[in-house]
Amino acid sequence: MPQIEPPRLGEPYLLTPGPLTTAYSVKAAMLRDWGSWDGDFRAMTASLRAQLLAMLGAAAADYDCVPMQGSGSFAVEAMLGSFIPKSGKVLVLANGAYGLRAAETLRYLGRAHVVLDKGDYLPPRGVEVAKLLAEDPAITHVVAIHCETSSGILNPIAEISAATYAAGRKLLIDSMSAFGAVHLDPAEVRFEALVSSANKCIEGVPGFGFVLAKHAELAAARGNSHSLALDIHAQWAYMNKTGQWRYTPPTHVVAAFLEALRLHKAEGGVAGRGARYANNRDTLVEGMRALGFETLLADKWLSPIITTFFCPDDAAFDFTRFYDALKSRGFIIYPGKLTAVESFRIGCIGQMDAHTMRAVVAAVGETLAEMGVASAKPPALALAERAKLTD
Repeated sequence: MPQIEPPRLGEPYLLTPGPLTTAYSVKAAMLRDWGSWDGDFRAMTASLRAQLLAMLGAAAADYDCVPMQGSGSFAVEAMLGSFIPKSGKVLVLANGAYGLRAAETLRYLGRAHVVLDKGDYLPPRGVEVAKLLAEDPAITHVVAIHCETSSGILNPIAEISAATYAAGRKLLIDSMSAFGAVHLDPAEVRFEALVSSANKCIEGVPGFGFVLAKHAELAAARGNSHSLALDIHAQWAYMNKTGQWRYTPPTHVVAAFLEALRLHKAEGGVAGRGARYANNRDTLVEGMRALGFETLLADKWLSPIITTFFCPDDAAFDFTRFYDALKSRGFIIYPGKLTAVESFRIGCIGQMDAHTMRAVVAAVGETLAEMGVASAKPPALALAERAKLTD
């Protein structure tokens, strides 16, 4: 496989869960202006909707795609506000920042909810979901995070779905940082709706999110939304009637996204994209462990999206210096979000390959030497934290 072209404009790699490093052709697609009411742009919207639906496989006929202006959090709020009736009650599964954000959104929306908070990273399990649903018959919906990028864990969405539907409830999935690279077939994992964003695994640029939802749920959502702009039913109905977005669409972002979809398909779709990301992760983790770093998660829980590493216990290590030194070498990483121990995160998605990840590891090694860090071994507390997740 040919090496992926490095950023043509000389900008640093974004080793983050999105926005991420995009192909030059994706950037170039934004150089043309489009009329938002014109037939050409309506055809572009129809094409992106159809291509996203196709990623669901044979069960796609039961779903429709509704793009929504704004960031991923806008789309999440739109999903929650549109599909959960005011009389509903939600079980939110949280093991990081994005589950907690969903709960905060529901609080703003005035929707009744309870939270299963597993802390920084421990995964919510199907047996826990089943128990909570059995104890509270008022719960109508479960909200789960597919890939929780606070830690980099890929949550056990199949067992969560099975427990939800065994109890006769409905599942809504935040697949923001997984859709397009992690297999999710509704014929295998039941859900009513999922939400994702243009600037994640499909490698577009920020500007809109999208919801893939069952036709029946979309039809039943009329009147649920708290918001004019975030009403998925209204957007869906108007888009199906006219081919247009209700309000000013991000025209340049849509053009870029269509180019990103072309590249996604050329790479082999979800399977091909996911394989490259997994190889990126494996190359990164192998190299970082060779330097003495330890991952927060055992291998079985590592997503192909982003990986959390413990900070070294060495007194010479300083994260700010570490970050700045890596940036000067062309790599922007992410700080960690663990509360018990210090950590940092390195993303594996975007226009990067194993060659890039080996360069990242080399830059980390150079930076440690420059800082005078003799050992990347984490503190004992970090290893004790990791031991909490055993199965």
